[in-house]
Amino acid sequence: MAGIKDVADRAGLSIATVSRALSGKANVSAKSRKLAKAAAEELGFVPSYHASSLASGRNHNVGLVMPSVHRWYFSSVLEGVSATLLDAGYDLTLYNVGDHPARRQSVLNDFLLRKRLDAVIAVALVLTDDEIQQLLAIHRPIVGIGGALAGASTIRINDSELSRKATNHLIQLGHTRIAHLTGDPARNQDFKLPGIRQAGFEAAMKAAGLPVRPEWQISADFTIGGAYTSARKLLGMGTERPTAVFAASDEMAIGTILAARDFGLRVPHDLSVIGMDGHELGDVFGLTTINQDARGQGALAARLLLETLGTNPGDPRSATPALSGAATDREYPTELIIRTSTAVPPG
Repeated sequence: MAGIKDVADRAGLSIATVSRALSGKANVSAKSRKLAKAAAEELGFVPSYHASSLASGRNHNVGLVMPSVHRWYFSSVLEGVSATLLDAGYDLTLYNVGDHPARRQSVLNDFLLRKRLDAVIAVALVLTDDEIQQLLAIHRPIVGIGGALAGASTIRINDSELSRKATNHLIQLGHTRIAHLTGDPARNQDFKLPGIRQAGFEAAMKAAGLPVRPEWQISADFTIGGAYTSARKLLGMGTERPTAVFAASDEMAIGTILAARDFGLRVPHDLSVIGMDGHELGDVFGLTTINQDARGQGALAARLLLETLGTNPGDPRSATPALSGAATDREYPTELIIRTSTAVPPG
């Protein structure tokens, strides 16, 4: 069986250069990396990550902790993290903690501390100071997605400001009778997403001098089906209807569009609908939305960790500047995408 010396001889490189190239280290030229990989493929050489982990203290494994995997946002983040780590030669260990406090406690206080991971990405989870300090004490870099984590690097969007932006889009079109489809109280956990987006909506309405009608504040479970049921109640509750709906997620906006069709309402001629997220179905339904690029957030989180660990995840021209150990709080860029689900109010 070919060894690393055989690969080095075939590539015309030193053993150290081949080792760095095959382990994804940044301080290797593109030409040397290409030669090393080609020689390894010709000889059928497979690096021993167990041996390299003993030598370097690295396991080439990153842990990803999230409350769900079947929802669009979380699966999109997972795709971004997974693709970036795979390109860099890293494994991914997924911890789906769900709504189970005991499971979450076990993951954060046991599994993540077994030193089988080089770093941790936490998605939409508020870690306590003790949980963060435990991870930092064993030199495990942490990146949080969805909200600030004291002492850890984070990637987030400004949910309150973006909700104001979405609401203002409707106001600028001339709407004054605007409803809000928010998340139910059970979903208002960790970073308090539903409450923050609702507060942004209310702030925009107040700034425009428009009333926030309690009966037009309807909650759902962030799913298309749940929003469909809630929107049917909203649209069928009386003689006066809102002319526009701001839904706190794209899935709930799509549920609202489907409910409007049941009442013979044309979107946007009779009812304008705007969402938030950038769901892939948004284009199919012509949904106006604010795209937060969940997949890109996951990819950025993985790049931040890889650079902290000293690994170049790809083209250095597109890489984020390496961190110097200091925690950073990054606001991820978003985009208002105007499609056909919003227009001036009827009449």
